[in-house]
Parts: sequence; structure tokens; C-alpha cells
Amino acid sequence: MSARSVPVEDECVVVGSGPGGSVTAYHLAAAGRSVTVVEDGPHLPLDSARAFSRDEMEQKYRNGGLTVALGAARVQYVEGRCVGGGSEINSGLYHRTPAAVLDRWRSEYRVLGLDGERELLEHFVENERRLCVSYLPSEDATPRAALLMRAGATQLGWESREVPRWFRYDGSSGGGRRQSMTETFVPDLLAAGAQLVSDARVTGLERRGQRWVVRGVRNGRYREPFEISARNVFLSAGAIQTAAILQRSGLGHNVGRTLRMHPTLQVVAEFPDDVTDENSGVPSEQVKQFSPEISFGCSISSREYLALKLYGHREVLRDLGARARRMASYYVMAEGSGTGCVRVLGRFADPLVTYDLAPGDANHLRRGLRLLCELLFAAGALAVYPAVTGAPVVRRMDDLRDLDDWCTPGAANLMTIHLFSTCPMGEARERTAVDSFGRVHDAPGLRVADASMLPTSTTVNPQGSIMAFARRNALEFLR
Repeated sequence: MSARSVPVEDECVVVGSGPGGSVTAYHLAAAGRSVTVVEDGPHLPLDSARAFSRDEMEQKYRNGGLTVALGAARVQYVEGRCVGGGSEINSGLYHRTPAAVLDRWRSEYRVLGLDGERELLEHFVENERRLCVSYLPSEDATPRAALLMRAGATQLGWESREVPRWFRYDGSSGGGRRQSMTETFVPDLLAAGAQLVSDARVTGLERRGQRWVVRGVRNGRYREPFEISARNVFLSAGAIQTAAILQRSGLGHNVGRTLRMHPTLQVVAEFPDDVTDENSGVPSEQVKQFSPEISFGCSISSREYLALKLYGHREVLRDLGARARRMASYYVMAEGSGTGCVRVLGRFADPLVTYDLAPGDANHLRRGLRLLCELLFAAGALAVYPAVTGAPVVRRMDDLRDLDDWCTPGAANLMTIHLFSTCPMGEARERTAVDSFGRVHDAPGLRVADASMLPTSTTVNPQGSIMAFARRNALEFLR
């Protein structure tokens, strides 16, 4: 779509097409509303590049994945920048919001309409149906890296289980297709009559009378400006970009001050036999024995990602081609009790993101690394390579004697794919940016519908929560 064909007036504009934006736009369009979805990134099919490859990073990640939250502990974070957002680049693991988290949001942030899981059950169930959320069709389809994690946990007496994911299986072999937004809600919203404008970056919002003007530029060679006038705007650009748009527009309070994330430390384990290949994907096994403070799981083990995680172990990198199939990547994830900030800086396209790792999370990560090594050795690992600058190769538990000395926040190469809470929801206005249904305080017709509105850490993958609240809030708007 050319810049001149962008509609100048529309009833609803949805900024962003990730899980929150796609679910919101579909329900608005299905109810007969005039809807335009504006997406910063390109519109690409799910299989435009091999999953978890360098090509995929360059095509679909913001800044090729080179984004970082600064602080005493630097945390690399990942944002999808394409139609479908983060759903196009992740493994599709799915969780409902834990009841304890919902209870906290109701009591501390006064979020309305949360009676345990019952108030959200309809929304979880309907989203799960559309996304084909399911378990592997057979035990034979379980990747070996997951079987090893399960075997190590079983030997230690820890709970380990498969996490369901949005995936349509072809048969008992486990083959099939991930049900990202471009496979599900994006085709649905287009069929319902919504318009999609891709490669278009929203730079700000302005209130003119009873309408909002969405301003932006096309991301092509000439960077043509555009404006869309709308009665209602839903911001679904993700925890970082939604906060940045509001700040650039001089809108809202308590915006961008309470960024939350799940700090994650990864390791590469080497086994005596082959455990992975280029088609392994991300096994959906997780250990919840120490949840919510600590959880373990399988991570991306493509050769490109193994090389990134082994950057501090140069002797292994030199021989990676011959050893990669015997290696698998795992992670330890902390609950995420620290907070960060998102701040726009003049005319810079990207905001400055900072994050203060909570001392408790740093301790959880160190403890988790020790426990994860114990599990992997119980599973038969020959060596473990932590993603920590200056860390030794761990070949036995005794190698962790000086863990507190070398696994410091400044040395740990932390990462996260879970970002939220920059525009927390609820009726406690002193600590929230939007109300319980995503309405931006003192900005009629402006709503947030993405991870920004989740008040705190979800302690699990947040996409199930994002989509349930997006559906709930879209239906409330329609009522």
C-alpha cells in the first residue's frame, strides 16, 4: 500500500500487529467497525526464513536483535518488528496467567473483573481454540534435548513437564506449523474487512477535537509521512514502543517508569551423542520445581544461536561445526522483581531503555545456574558453558565453588524475550497508566492493548495473558 492510499479517516486505528494488536483488530473488524492496522515492520510469511536463523533475525527482529537495556547488569532484549510481532519469532509456548498473579493485580493495582481465572476463562479458551494450543501428539515426537532435561529432573526428583504451544500438528511425528499471528488472526482480521498498512512507523499522536491523528512515516526509501484520523486508537506496539509513542506525544502519566522483564541466563550443554539438528526447534519442556522464583527450560539450539551463547568460550567456537549436534541450549529464568525505564531522547528513533536487576533476582540466577548444572550432569552432560564473561567451563559441580565470584550481574550475559508493565492497568491511579480495560487516563478514545498494561511480572510466558486481556478489553469496548 502506498503512502497516499493510507486512509485519512477511520473509526479505529490499531498500532502494532503482534498478539495484542491482532486479537484486538480482529474482534473490532468482526463486529463491523472500520479498522486500520499500522505495523512498523514488513509483512512476511512465517517461513520467509529458516526459523531461528541469522536471516530471520535480520528480517524480523528490531535492529537485528541488537537491543539492550542498560544498567549494572546489561540485558539484551528481543522485539519482533514485522507483521505478527513477537509471535513470528518465538517458539509459541503458551501459559494462562497464574491465579496468584491475578490475585496480586486485583489487590495491589485494583484491576477490575478478575475473580481468579474464572473471569478470563472464556477468553483463554477462545484464543486457545483459534491458535490450536496443544501438546505434542506422541512421546516419540519429543525432541531429545527435552527428554534429557526430563530425565535429569526425574533423577533428582524434580517436577518437569511439557508446556503446550500454538501449533497445528500434521500427525504423530510432531511435524506441522506454528500458529503465529500471520497464520491465524492476521488473515482473520483481513477477511473481516480490516486494512493493514505495513512498513509504517508511528511517531506520535495528536488530539484534534473529538478525534485522534496518528502521525508516522513510511519506512521505504523516501520515508513519506502519513496521517490517519481516527475516533479510537489502540496502541499495541509492545512494552517499549507503546511507551515511547505515548511519551513522544506528551500523553499519559506513569508511562515507561515501571518496565518489567524476566531476566534469563543461558547455558550450552555438551553431551556424548547427538541431541539436536537444524530442525529441532525449541523443545517445550520446563522445570517448575522452584517456580515462581526460578524456572528452567530448553532454548534455541540452532548453530547461529549456539555461536552467540558460546562467544565467551572461543576454544569451542573454533570447533563448533563438528560439535554443534552434540550441544543443546537451556536457560534459567528469574521471576523478575526489578524495574526499568523507557525514555525517549530527542529525535532518536529508539528510546533509551534501562533496567535495575533486583538483588533477589541476581541471587536467584546464581542459584538457578547451580541447580541447572546439577540437572544437566544428572542427564549425562559432559560439560556446561555458561553465558557469563570469564566463566570457566563447568565439567563437574566442584567447578561452581567460586560461582559468586565470577557469576556477577556485570559479567552475566543476560537476555529476555518477555517485556511488560510500562503502562500498568488498574484503578489505583497513583501507580497505573491505564484503567482496568486499557483506557489511557485522561485521554478519551485512546487505549493500550499489549504487554504494556500487565501490571507486574507474569512469572510465565506472557503471550497467553496479553491475548486474553486484549480480547476481554476489545469486547468491553464493543459493548
